[in-house]
Amino acid sequence: MMEFTQWIRERTDDQLGALVSARPELITPVPAHLEGLAARAGSPSAIGRALDRLDRFALAVVETLAVHPDELTKDSLHDLLARATGEDDLPLDDTLERLRALALVYGPDGALALAPGVRKVLDDPAGLGPPVTEVFRHHPPEQLEEIADDIAPGTEGGGKERLRAALAEPAKLVEEVSPPARKALEELAWGPPSGRVPNARRAVRLATARSPIEELLARGLLAATGEDSVALPREVGLYLREGRVHRDLSPVPPPLEGAERPGSLADRTAAGQAFTFTRAVEELCERWSLDAPGVLRTGGLGVRDLKRTATQLDLPEWATALVIEVAHAAGLIAAGGNVDGEWLPTAGYDSWRVRATEERWVTLAVTWLHTDRVPGIVGERDERDRLLNALHPDLRRSSAPEVRQATLRVLATAPGLAPSRESVLRRLAWEQPRRRGALREQLTDFTLREAEQLGFTGLGVLSAHGRALLSGSKEAAAVLAPLLPEPVDHVLLQADLTAVAPGPLTSDLARWLTLAADVESTGGATVYRFGEGSIRRALDAGQGADELLSMLARHSATPVPQPLSYLVADVARRHGRMRVGTASAYIRSDDPSMLDQLMADRRAVPLRLRRLAPTVIASRTSRASLVDSLRAMGFAPVAESLDGDVIITQLDTRRTEGVPVARAVSSFNGLDPDVVAAAVRAMRAGEARRGPVDAPDGAVPRGPATATISTLQEAIRQGVRVWIGYLDSQGNATSRILEPARMEGGYLTAYDETRAAVHRFALHRITGVSNLS
Repeated sequence: MMEFTQWIRERTDDQLGALVSARPELITPVPAHLEGLAARAGSPSAIGRALDRLDRFALAVVETLAVHPDELTKDSLHDLLARATGEDDLPLDDTLERLRALALVYGPDGALALAPGVRKVLDDPAGLGPPVTEVFRHHPPEQLEEIADDIAPGTEGGGKERLRAALAEPAKLVEEVSPPARKALEELAWGPPSGRVPNARRAVRLATARSPIEELLARGLLAATGEDSVALPREVGLYLREGRVHRDLSPVPPPLEGAERPGSLADRTAAGQAFTFTRAVEELCERWSLDAPGVLRTGGLGVRDLKRTATQLDLPEWATALVIEVAHAAGLIAAGGNVDGEWLPTAGYDSWRVRATEERWVTLAVTWLHTDRVPGIVGERDERDRLLNALHPDLRRSSAPEVRQATLRVLATAPGLAPSRESVLRRLAWEQPRRRGALREQLTDFTLREAEQLGFTGLGVLSAHGRALLSGSKEAAAVLAPLLPEPVDHVLLQADLTAVAPGPLTSDLARWLTLAADVESTGGATVYRFGEGSIRRALDAGQGADELLSMLARHSATPVPQPLSYLVADVARRHGRMRVGTASAYIRSDDPSMLDQLMADRRAVPLRLRRLAPTVIASRTSRASLVDSLRAMGFAPVAESLDGDVIITQLDTRRTEGVPVARAVSSFNGLDPDVVAAAVRAMRAGEARRGPVDAPDGAVPRGPATATISTLQEAIRQGVRVWIGYLDSQGNATSRILEPARMEGGYLTAYDETRAAVHRFALHRITGVSNLS
């Protein structure tokens, strides 16, 4: 460990900056000095994260170094890798530099070594089992003596040493086994190197072996690692592989396969999808501001509400869930409203809505790229067989953002190509071999589908604006803007009470038309239909008949058809002639005959009406229910206040508090350079302030906690004794001579020579460590 720490100290500031930029977890928080940085770089969690970032060839380099206990030269490493790849031209120099930059490998080309802790984190590197010294570690000495007597008779030394010497060159032992036993070895050679065998720990002599497995156990070619498990020693596995560490290894990523698409066509298609998705989010918020769905007790959106919204947006349910989830993650909708809760637009939606379309899309796209919520699993069930609804709290998957960005980066390597799903999965498996699994494959599928729906890709090809956004460029909106369809501010009114929008409408016209008409069909041209209900909806919102007709004439490329003018005039003539107030509720009208008609209608019986005057009827029903019931009976009432004023329905003012709208992220590339430089300066300064680790003249050892942990880890690895300073329960300083065994859970387990017993020592009570000469 001290060699590695010294190597870290000798790195330049630029190299240290590259290290912490590539592994930002090492300075969270910033270590007090460089020895602390080295200790943190060697921790299992930090090493695991660094290994997860390696591609298949870089990981093979690390595994090759890991299976050889001694330092390797670059030439020896090249020869070992060449056996696996079948190629001599390998990108080894670049890979080693990258591994040094990550502090996973250190030392010169003539003595390459793995950083402390890497071997421990790698579980069965390259599918090889543990070394002989580890695999037979827990065997009783007498059993090791018996195995050594069978395979190496007449040799000197203890059973463990004789067995290790015999298996260091296992050729003779392997060639002497029976054909069935050799077949069993071949099955374990390329991994996994372990298997299950009943009564594996039972001592077996070669003379009494009755099965191929017992023969291998008796020869030491297999070792029992549990009551019912066996493992192939690493030395035996390497011999069976004829010295190759990997069976099949490619130094370059597999090629992407798929259909070629013209870049301009892909960009235009993606831009159209981006526009459509942005408008879908806007329409969702507008509709939910009028008719907000309730919040389930579990915190999600009901299945019926999802289906209804999908019908309104004319989208499949999975695409509707994507629209809802992205809008929620961007802070455009949130739970609010009354006690029961409703999903409502937020105040942030109003500021988002007035921005340019390309800027609105960038906000949504960045949100999708970085959110840990996974809309694709809506409709599935969790481990408790509970349905996962849209907006459900359990839709979070921490790996989702990283998978999305990794998948899109794969698409970015092949301009003009729509790669197949299988080739994308193969490329990701090569780029991140330690992160494979069913969940990641599922997330990759979701990414490809959602990227197309969102407008990141067009016809399967990464678009120009998608590429700009992925690279962290601030020009993504500028790239998208010229590709967006130009909004139109007119419609074509037809005699059948429909209006045809020949393209995407401006936001204001689209909102007004959605209020005054119902969407009948969408596609290349959207068809709106005017009806009595839609005209009344506009009148309820405060529009007048003349205002409606003027708006239609101003935005129509054709004259307003006579049937539409008659419809507006007829609905407006009847609108508001009957008024509903609060008695509980009352009905009044200047036309007594209309009230006569209402009183004679059998459908009005449940309303419990009572006529107070020729122009007034009282009811025990609430005003809102009474208005809805009268409208269902064919009347056109309006609600009025206590002062007799008409209550205008405010269709666009229902809002709730929510998180701020997400903004575009300027950089996707990790830490800010200023933060990196400041961290390096702080560690250099801390290194200059550090004092000596060992106290002189036999005093109780004292030193920094990081140095204490590092020295103890090295002592455990080498199996040597150390001298420690320790504070007892009364706070008195004592010294102990220990043989450390393991560290876990904040405690050191060691053989205490001072007390001649095994004890556990609290790590926070150890004041320092000194090596015994």
